[in-house]
Amino acid sequence: MESPAAVPSVPRSLTDSVGSFVAAHGGSATAVLQPVGAAGVRVTLVGADGVLGDRVVADMAVAKALVATVEGLTGTEEWSRELVSAATPERGHWAKMAGWVARQTRFPAARYAPAS
Repeated sequence: MESPAAVPSVPRSLTDSVGSFVAAHGGSATAVLQPVGAAGVRVTLVGADGVLGDRVVADMAVAKALVATVEGLTGTEEWSRELVSAATPERGHWAKMAGWVARQTRFPAARYAPAS
């Protein structure tokens, strides 16, 4: 007799934050589920208005359970042409994602410059 697969627990704080994102950005969103190695799975959110958001969860099972739990959220594991075209990063998004690198005025020499 096989036991049914255990449904992973999704933290309430996660469902609340993703649910708030969906509500704030048009009432629907697409979640792109992207494994990122030992860190888990990155859930990139694209709201109906094109705004981007993201969360990282423990594994793919939790990511899929999140999609099933949050109303108005659909999941995919690939970026389609339509989804990429719909995504419209907010002003300053690139700098936020680049972190300290975006605030540099000059960059150091490459660490491993080829020998001449």
